Amino acid sequence: MSEQQWILASTEQPTESFIQAVKKYTPDKRGYFAAQLLWQRGIRDSSQLDAFVNTQSYQAASPFEFGQEMHLAVERLKLARDVGEKIAIWGDFDADGITSTAVLWDGLGQFFTQNTQLIYYIPNRFTESHGLNCKGIDHLVKQDIKLIVTCDTGSTNIQEITYAKELGINIIVTDHHTLPIERPPVTAIINPRYLPSTHSLFNLSGVAVAYLLVEAVYQSLPNIAQQPLEDLLDLVAVGLIADLVQLSGDCRYLAQLGIQRLQEDFQQPPAARRRPGVGRLLELCQKSGDRPTDISFGLGPRINAVSRIQGDATFCVELLTSRDKERVNQLAEVTELANTRRKSLQKDVAQQVAQKLTQLDLSTTSVIVLEDPQWAVGVLGLVAGQVAHDTGRPTILLSTEGVEEHLARGSARSINSVDLYQLVKDQAHLLHRFGGHPFAAGLSLPVENIPLFTEAINQQLRRLSGATLTPTVQADLAVTVADLGKELFLELKLLEPCGMGNPVPKLLIKNCWFENAWHRNQQDSQGKKVQYIKTDFEIKDDSSKSSFPGVWWGHYKDELPPSRCDCIAELDYNTFKKRYEIRLVAVRPCVNSVETLHVTSLQLIQDWRNRQPEHSLDSALLLKDCPTSWEGLRAWIRRSLYNRQPLAIAWSKPEHSPPEQIWLTLVGLAKYLSRTNQPVTRVQLLEKLCIGDQTLHLGFKALKFMGFTIKRQDRSMIFSQDSTIESTLAEAAIGQFLAAVREEQFQREYFASVPLSTIEALAHQTAIS
Repeated sequence: MSEQQWILASTEQPTESFIQAVKKYTPDKRGYFAAQLLWQRGIRDSSQLDAFVNTQSYQAASPFEFGQEMHLAVERLKLARDVGEKIAIWGDFDADGITSTAVLWDGLGQFFTQNTQLIYYIPNRFTESHGLNCKGIDHLVKQDIKLIVTCDTGSTNIQEITYAKELGINIIVTDHHTLPIERPPVTAIINPRYLPSTHSLFNLSGVAVAYLLVEAVYQSLPNIAQQPLEDLLDLVAVGLIADLVQLSGDCRYLAQLGIQRLQEDFQQPPAARRRPGVGRLLELCQKSGDRPTDISFGLGPRINAVSRIQGDATFCVELLTSRDKERVNQLAEVTELANTRRKSLQKDVAQQVAQKLTQLDLSTTSVIVLEDPQWAVGVLGLVAGQVAHDTGRPTILLSTEGVEEHLARGSARSINSVDLYQLVKDQAHLLHRFGGHPFAAGLSLPVENIPLFTEAINQQLRRLSGATLTPTVQADLAVTVADLGKELFLELKLLEPCGMGNPVPKLLIKNCWFENAWHRNQQDSQGKKVQYIKTDFEIKDDSSKSSFPGVWWGHYKDELPPSRCDCIAELDYNTFKKRYEIRLVAVRPCVNSVETLHVTSLQLIQDWRNRQPEHSLDSALLLKDCPTSWEGLRAWIRRSLYNRQPLAIAWSKPEHSPPEQIWLTLVGLAKYLSRTNQPVTRVQLLEKLCIGDQTLHLGFKALKFMGFTIKRQDRSMIFSQDSTIESTLAEAAIGQFLAAVREEQFQREYFASVPLSTIEALAHQTAIS
């Protein structure tokens, strides 16, 4: 992986008058941090500030600023209403496409009878991919459809549009993707990319364009709709934020209004909600709907997960729009389980991609192109985005799984200033299909073209000037642990909704360290473990005696530096735990306080087993506990290489208690804890019993058969005991626990005296792998 470059945003000071203007919106807070951020982001006077913060001060654009195209679309819809034609909404299977379809379904459903005059069609991700296709058009012809209204798709489907026209179907395109060279042969095309890049509507996502079409129909056919137009705004917010468009101009305005509607509806009793399906999804992801992150980390990934896992996401429209509480609860559960499956698949593919990356020379690679026959197509975009972020290189991942007509399909994600869409488009002669944005694209190509495509796209990017291929992360503010908490959170909330163009504030915390770190697999809605890791921790620095909680998604606790470091994080509020916490973004050794050590793998290991060090080991990473596996030792070696510190192996020959005595101690502790109702952490039990985590897990299993119940409470556990004992099962489980203890003790005995040369060989192997 490339060295990550950290950048701290400009620290130009805002004027005192501007700070006072910000304080009007944060009367109980200092206001300085918010003022600093707003100033950095170009908001520097009271009128800009009012329009940014207060929706009532913002002047939204009219839908008819799309000009003649909007008039043509409205007139064609009015004609369809007058003559009773059947209309199909053609959507897309991602969150923007699903919410776009739902907006048109609810909005146009005020003027056309749903399921008779008005239907919708969502392509299957696995068998149809994005955009219009002839097979789907044939399906709609059989249903006597005379007009298709697309949403979040259609701009470049010239061949399919022509085919529909030949069959007597008119098409209205509402979309926001890249435009074709010539206007397609449609009745109307409403796409903000026809507008100047400075226009307040230019950055609209598909759902916002669909909303403006409905708004234009509401204005042109007044006094017909039974539901207020504003009831659609919550769906608009979900699609806008999930699609990662730039949240400026009308995009920000619509997202602000939509989040307000989302929160208002969620605060209603479940039986009274307008959108019970959305409410149930928020409950399942433990969000309250009042923040953009509830969408970007909650609703958006769940809606997207359905097509990633199942291919067909048609029912998601029903989930978002139906008032049938029992039905949408069932659909929400299916959606939640699809998301947990997505997490597990994503982790598997990410691990396989990481292995393939070790075989690439990144110093000579401008665009990463990787393929595999086993990869699930649905998660490739997510993994490609993470790889692009980590390596600072545009990344294209392709799956040749069950290739149809020898075509590989995949996703591409870009970084910095590289226009990936144009980059891929320039290789169109090697491709079957492609489409997307400057920072994200989908594509398919013949398998035999992959090597040539890889070579060509790398050569092309190398020829471009100014393409930065170093992974960067920018911090907006430097803060201390003492600054973290409710006051800073509410101050920074002034900038929400955040997104592209107005990112979530990144906080730089220098010279800090981590304590009480613990990683675990996530669980799905049915309590089953998902192969997706997160690490909980507490962060400290010299500014306060108190620590502050945090989480690092997708990382193990061993990846946290064991000594002082710098980190970049986002401040968040955990609705489920009802606490403020940081979400770790990046971490590295302190650049000012730690001297960089250039060590080879043979200089890496310092052997201080069974003796006292003769001099200070302050500069070394100290390993006091004897490992029980090569993988455990390798993890410590990786940490020392990452931190450029020698590894001092300083464990003593272990003194073991008999396994039977350890079991009796565990039972005694369980009885005491159940009697006193006192919480205990897993770490405390591990230290008391001197056993490993897997062995403790077997001990818990045996305790359950002995009549003990163990419940989690935050990071602690509560023991209780009843009289139900399953003797036969308990005896077998105790035997497994004792066997595990004996094996662990044997391994410790071995590692206590393993030759130094063997450990050095492992270190050398780890360093070059």
